[in-house]
Amino acid sequence: MLDQTCAIATAFLDGLPARPVSPRADAGAMLAALGGALPDAPAEPGAVIEELARLVDPGLTAMPSGRFFGWVIGGGLPSAVAADWLTSVWDQNTGSGEGTPAAAAIEHVALRWIADLLELPARSGALVTGGQMASFVGLAVARAEVLRAIGWDVEVEGLTGAPRIEVVVGAERHGTIDRALRMLGIGTRQVRIVPADREGRMLPDELAGDVPLIVCVQAGNVNGGAFDPLPLIAERVVAARARRPIWIHVDGAFGMWARVAPRRRALVEGAELADSWSTDAHKWLNTPYDCGIALIRDADAHRRVFHGGAMYLPGEVAVPNPFDHTPELSRRARGFALWAALRELGRHGVAELVERCCAHAGRFAAGLSALAGVEVMNEVVLNQLVVRFRDPAGRDDDVHTRAVIARVIADGTCYPTATTWRGVAAMRISVSNWSTDEDDVERSLAAIATAHRA
Repeated sequence: MLDQTCAIATAFLDGLPARPVSPRADAGAMLAALGGALPDAPAEPGAVIEELARLVDPGLTAMPSGRFFGWVIGGGLPSAVAADWLTSVWDQNTGSGEGTPAAAAIEHVALRWIADLLELPARSGALVTGGQMASFVGLAVARAEVLRAIGWDVEVEGLTGAPRIEVVVGAERHGTIDRALRMLGIGTRQVRIVPADREGRMLPDELAGDVPLIVCVQAGNVNGGAFDPLPLIAERVVAARARRPIWIHVDGAFGMWARVAPRRRALVEGAELADSWSTDAHKWLNTPYDCGIALIRDADAHRRVFHGGAMYLPGEVAVPNPFDHTPELSRRARGFALWAALRELGRHGVAELVERCCAHAGRFAAGLSALAGVEVMNEVVLNQLVVRFRDPAGRDDDVHTRAVIARVIADGTCYPTATTWRGVAAMRISVSNWSTDEDDVERSLAAIATAHRA
C-alpha cells in the first residue's frame, strides 16, 4: 500500500508544473462526491486509497505549486515531505522524552536551532499548529507573568477578581492576536488599538499608566509585509517598566525570517528585546502543514503555565516534556519534518531562500507597475505585494479588481488572493514557496496582465 501511495503522490508532484493551480471542483461538488451514507461493508485498503485519490483530486488546490501565491503558504521541501511521511509511519504521540525519546529530543534540538538561527534569547519553545496557537502560547505566558509581577498568581486564583491588564496592539495586527486574547479571557475593553501608518506599521505610542501591560508587535504585515518599529517600541517599554510590568510579544509568522537574510535583517532589528515570539515553519521554512513555533525567553515561566496532565504521565528526563509546554497533550510529532528542513537548508540555505523569494516579489512589483492602470499599493520590502487594478472604463475600480482576481484564479496559471486594504479591494501576492522560479513569475505576470485587459 505504501508503494501504491508513493506512486499516487509522485504523480501529483510531477504534474504540478502543468496542473491548474486552482481547484476544478468547488466545496459543493466535493460534498456531493464524498458524501452519502457510510457503507455497511468494509473495503479493501488499496481500493480505499485509489477511491480517495480519484474523488478528491478535482477539489485540490495546487498549494505546493511554485505559482501558488495565496495567503502566506510555503511548499514542502523534499526532505521535509519525506520526513513527514515517516512521521505518519512512526506514529509517535509527542508528549514526553520517556515515552518517545526520538520525537521529544528532535523537537528540542529543532527549537534550539530555530532560536539560534533567528538570534533570539529564547530558552524555551513549543511546536503547535500554527501562528494562532503560537501567539496563544506566548500571550498565555505573558498574561501569567505580568499578573505575577504584581502578586496575582493566575494559575492558582484564576481570572475572577484579577487586576486589570492592558494590551496594546496596532490597528493592522493579524486577527489571530484578537482571537488568542479572547481565548485567554482578555476582553476588547482591555485592548488599546494604536493607529498604523499607510504601510500598516504601528505608530509608537506613549505607554503611560500603571496596570500590567502586554504589547503585541507585528513583524511582517499580512498585506504589505511592513514591520512595526521594534527598537523604538522597545525603548519606550524600557522607560515605562519602572511604573508597570510589561511583556512584549512579537507576531512574526513569516516576517521573523527576515532576521536570517542579510539584506532584510534591518527590518526586524529589535526583535531580540521581546519576551516571546511566534512564527511558522510551514511558511518560509517550507515544511508540510502544520508547524507553528512559539519561543519564550523565560523557560520557567513557560513551564508554569502549561505543565501537568495526569498522574500516570512520566516526568522529565534529558529533555523537557513537550506536553508541559503546549496546549495539547496528544499531538503529532512535528519535529521530524522541521529538523529535516533545517538540515537540508542549513543557515545559508534559509537566508538564500528568503532573499530569493523577496527578489521574486520585486520582479512582480516591477512587472505589474509597468502595466497601464495597475498600482502596487505597498512598499515592497519583503515577499508581499498588494495590487489594485483601475477600471479602464472609469467605473468601479473595486469591482474591476475583484473581477481580475476571479479571472486569474479561474484561469489556473497562478493563485493570488483577495484582500481589502486602505478601504479598497486589492489583490494579495505572497511569494514563499521554495520552488518558485523566474519562469513561474513571468507566466503569472502574463496571466494577470491578460485578466486585467479582459
